[in-house]
Amino acid sequence: MREESRLGHLKRQFVPTTDSHHPFQVYPNLVKGLEVDAPDVLWVADITYIRLLSSFVYLAAVLDAYSRKCVGWNLSKRIDTQLALGALERALATRDVRPGLIHHSYAWNLRKNTCILNSAM
Repeated sequence: MREESRLGHLKRQFVPTTDSHHPFQVYPNLVKGLEVDAPDVLWVADITYIRLLSSFVYLAAVLDAYSRKCVGWNLSKRIDTQLALGALERALATRDVRPGLIHHSYAWNLRKNTCILNSAM
């Protein structure tokens, strides 16, 4: 039966992972069409998970879009605000941040976020 492909095929059900109808503010995409020609002009951030032998941890990373260098990261057993803030704080502590730096991320609740870091940082 296997050689003749007569085995049953299960159809997988679609599971949505993004809630596009959330009550939160959606920020404009400042990155579209932007040509990055120097370090520390655009930082991009994301969160993923790392599977361990008996569990897993979450990794938040902030990358410089020009050099593609990881400028900040944080590991945690929980996916929460402190995970993302820890990576951003580490990046801010290790780089020479100037007004106008764009931090672009897909937040852990899967809605786009872009902000411009001003001189208050």
